[in-house]
Amino acid sequence: MSTSSSRIVERLATMASLPVLSPSVHIDTFARDNLPDTTSWPELVFGLPELRYPDRLNCAERLLDGAIAEHGADRPCLITDTTQWSYGELADQVARIANVLVSQAGLVPGNRVLLRGPNNPMMVACWLAVLKAGGVVVTTMPLLKAAELRTIGEIAHIDLSLVDDRFDEELADANIAPMLGFDELTERAAGQSDRFVTVATAADDVALLAFTSGTTGRPKATMHFHRDVLANADTFARHVLRATAQDVFGCSPPLGFTFGLGMEVVFPMYVGASSLLLEKGTPDLLLPALVDHGVTVMATAPTAYRAMLGMMADGVGDLRLRRCVSAGEPLPAPTWHDWREATGCRLIDGIGSTEMLHIFISAADDDIRPGATGRAIPGYSATVLDDDGRPLPPGELGRLAVKGPTGCRYLADPRQSDYVQDGWNLTGDIYRRDDDGYFWYHSRSDDMIISAGFNISGAEVEWALLGHPDVADCAVVGIPDDERTMTVKAYVVPHPGQTTSEAALIEFCRDRIASYKRPRQVEFVTALPRTSTGKVQRYRLR
Repeated sequence: MSTSSSRIVERLATMASLPVLSPSVHIDTFARDNLPDTTSWPELVFGLPELRYPDRLNCAERLLDGAIAEHGADRPCLITDTTQWSYGELADQVARIANVLVSQAGLVPGNRVLLRGPNNPMMVACWLAVLKAGGVVVTTMPLLKAAELRTIGEIAHIDLSLVDDRFDEELADANIAPMLGFDELTERAAGQSDRFVTVATAADDVALLAFTSGTTGRPKATMHFHRDVLANADTFARHVLRATAQDVFGCSPPLGFTFGLGMEVVFPMYVGASSLLLEKGTPDLLLPALVDHGVTVMATAPTAYRAMLGMMADGVGDLRLRRCVSAGEPLPAPTWHDWREATGCRLIDGIGSTEMLHIFISAADDDIRPGATGRAIPGYSATVLDDDGRPLPPGELGRLAVKGPTGCRYLADPRQSDYVQDGWNLTGDIYRRDDDGYFWYHSRSDDMIISAGFNISGAEVEWALLGHPDVADCAVVGIPDDERTMTVKAYVVPHPGQTTSEAALIEFCRDRIASYKRPRQVEFVTALPRTSTGKVQRYRLR
């Protein structure tokens, strides 16, 4: 066969393996229209029988109605310090909200709906209602400021915003879409029917737009299908977490994080369990809540585990924990051992990403090796690649690459080609793999700052600082921190003759970026180290 003929055969084989999308029910086709070209998608693998979903699938119906069908409507579902909703009560409220969205707010399948609020039952009800009505959910963190929300609105073309009234000021300032507060939404819902016919979305209709910070500072919208939401439940939750209907989940991450969404909504509902929702999940509030509500499955970042260990010296009562998940930042082996000694629980470490939706490398029980993140979970495969994309042998450091039933799809963003290469999802992490297939974290391969479980773009912090009239130039890096793993430090070149202070610059950032992104240290310098082409040498600052 000639070389040209071989290339034609290879091209035809590649085209034959490309994803073929099902007919969409979205009337508003914005999401599907802005999917990346299928030639730039990662390879998607559905090897497990449970990952072979029907063409028509609405993940909210599977989670809510499926739990009721299997476990009954009276089973406790959502718990707070003051209220408790059963699965039946949640279903009634979801139906009423969905009716408001369709009949009064004019929602049509495919519209994007932004959610803003802390972790509470109304946030969950709105999330489910939007999906049942065929909408696309854009869940945001309550810490975000108006400028950050405005950027999300510009990228996602938000059609409607649902907001906890206590957090409406920044969203109103962002002015990105019609806004409906939870108080008014609850009043309107009271007059609606508690029956709603779920929209029969395609399994590959977009269900979620989840935003992640990029090292360039411009957020990226990751696009996830209805089947993706269930795929994480059918991999990590089913094969590693192995929760049951008798479990009580209690976790700290915001629902705007896909880590929190999985651990506080998707995974508990997947098995008919209940979920404790904390509006503030700081360690000092999380630890006593674990005792008060008999939590058996929890999830938070290593920073919080270390903080809670320090609080346990005074005694905390009867902990009923049987599964503890750590993610968001590397888990040090000493923290693992200290938590095991204090509670009897072996921490389940894991790495996930917004692009992949949830955890894809982990280990539980006797498979755990303290210090290692774990092995590729059932349904996923992972390897370590060199700079040319070739697999490295065990023991050598390289770029972590993953593939499975979920994968990166950025909304109309050229950075798709940075994350997806040769069918692999490249997470931006440097790892080594041992002879037994365990993956050991080394560092990030980019300028992302990971602090207390939050991913922070240094460029985004720089943009905020450069808005100050006294700042001529600046660069932001992450530096080691015993409590937070890393902390944000800014190097600032002031304009000649200006004498602004560290405290003034930190305060200046307060109204411009979320609190977890603000620099904790500012050092004034006369110039930044740069390459011959003018690029800042952040490694020298670190």
